[in-house]
Amino acid sequence: MAYPERSLIVDPRSGFCKSNSTFYSKRQPLSLPPNLSLDVTTFISSQPHRGKTAFIDAATGQCLTFSDLWRAVDRVADCLYHEVGIRRGDVVLILSPNSIYIPVVCLSVMSLGAVFTTANTLNTSGEISKQIADSNPTLVFTTRQLAPKLPVAISVVLTDDEVYQELTSAIRVVGILSEMVKKEPSGQRVRDRVNQDDTAMMLYSSGTTGPSKGVISSHRNLTAHVARFISDNLKRDDIFICTVPMFHTYGLLTFAMGTVALGLTVVILRRFQLHDMMDAVEKHRATALALAPPVLVAMINEADLIKAKYDLSSLKTVRCGGAPLSKEVTEGFLEKYPTVDILQGYALTESNGGGAFTNSAEESRRYGTAGTLTSDVEVRIVDPNTGRFMGINQTGELWLKGPSISKGYFKNQEATNETINLEGWLKTGDLCYIDEDGFLFVVDRLKELIKYKGYQVPPAELEALLITHPDILDAAVIPFPDKEAGQYPMAYVVRKHESNLSEKQVIDFISKQVAPYKKIRKVSFINSIPKTASGKTLRKDLIKLATSKL
Repeated sequence: MAYPERSLIVDPRSGFCKSNSTFYSKRQPLSLPPNLSLDVTTFISSQPHRGKTAFIDAATGQCLTFSDLWRAVDRVADCLYHEVGIRRGDVVLILSPNSIYIPVVCLSVMSLGAVFTTANTLNTSGEISKQIADSNPTLVFTTRQLAPKLPVAISVVLTDDEVYQELTSAIRVVGILSEMVKKEPSGQRVRDRVNQDDTAMMLYSSGTTGPSKGVISSHRNLTAHVARFISDNLKRDDIFICTVPMFHTYGLLTFAMGTVALGLTVVILRRFQLHDMMDAVEKHRATALALAPPVLVAMINEADLIKAKYDLSSLKTVRCGGAPLSKEVTEGFLEKYPTVDILQGYALTESNGGGAFTNSAEESRRYGTAGTLTSDVEVRIVDPNTGRFMGINQTGELWLKGPSISKGYFKNQEATNETINLEGWLKTGDLCYIDEDGFLFVVDRLKELIKYKGYQVPPAELEALLITHPDILDAAVIPFPDKEAGQYPMAYVVRKHESNLSEKQVIDFISKQVAPYKKIRKVSFINSIPKTASGKTLRKDLIKLATSKL
């Protein structure tokens, strides 16, 4: 167990210390490099492993060996420095579907002391322009297809070779990635000195409850994440399939950094398609999948067809993050795929993988848990009303502290001060508790609690009940304004094909299972629930939809 001071008495079972009301990780403490001028790219490249193939493009079969990868990182960094003029502190935007070259770009940019940021490829031109206005990138890596979404006169490196679309003259192409990768380095190795506290990555938070903000993470934050990833004892012969978007923290931290340090092979799908993923598992004898929760649900719903069509005998583990899994989904998956273990995790963009995770099938059978605390993370559970620190099995807002916690929000000191206090505690906005064995349980988002006549109703609890109904594919619960009650729970429901489920049937189904103040009082049927790339429900979109009709 990682104790910060020998004088503290920490319960070895729960990790709780009564004297300072803090929970400590029960895992081995991290060993972080003492060198203050070590960049995260160098730290990753210095890790010993026996891996041969780093990345495989699922669509084309193109491979990058680890020697190819590091050669490409050096060459791209050399071109960026000497030809494009990228320097320490410059921001470089990546707007691209998943690709075996995204890790190359990320590692190259960070090795120069520059900062990489990403944008969702589904974003509109207007949304991308807002992010560009905020982050002010010097350069953008993108495809010919996505380039027209960019503002005019911005410098672009194209990441694809296909000339299926003419670019407007307003887009300034300063390089082609495939040419950079082949170019012999200049031999001039003078680079800016990088400090561990320098910003390395800026990712825009999903903004499920408010506007998206640029989360800035240092080389030290990312080095702590990689060190933790190495210490998690993943099997060194695992073959991963990457289906999660690499513009998102989950995809980037796992597949542009963690698996590279461990020497694991990753098969990358350019975009998610369920049967393409299954085909890749069979073809490459993949052992592990990293998924967002909606994909897990799709695997359950199509299990009979999938098992009849594909040989999944190599698949041993599914790692799921981004949003909590309900007991019903976990049990449903294990029933359909009894030889596959589900491992869950909890983290935020702001925590760079710091939080909790399960690392065995036995731990995952403790339904509803996100796992035990990650190495070197400290936790406080705080009463959101009184600010009092809580103990074992008491629910409050989760606060996190540790070496991977981000520096704050870009150009937004007010939001930084609200979220990270002077002692370095990250206020997650999640209602949680930790049980007597040190397992973390996420109850709901603090900002998303529905206030009905003074009572607090967690939407996630009602959603978990709704999806147990045989006619319901998916559901989301939001607060609906009411003069008398303040708010009441309203459900958006996705019915199964050919179902005639009515509003009254949904209301009655829930009312039999919950206290009167938790009852759903309004239902609307919808084709699909809007979600972020990581599977979080976009409640703010549904609230806007519901209240626009008032």
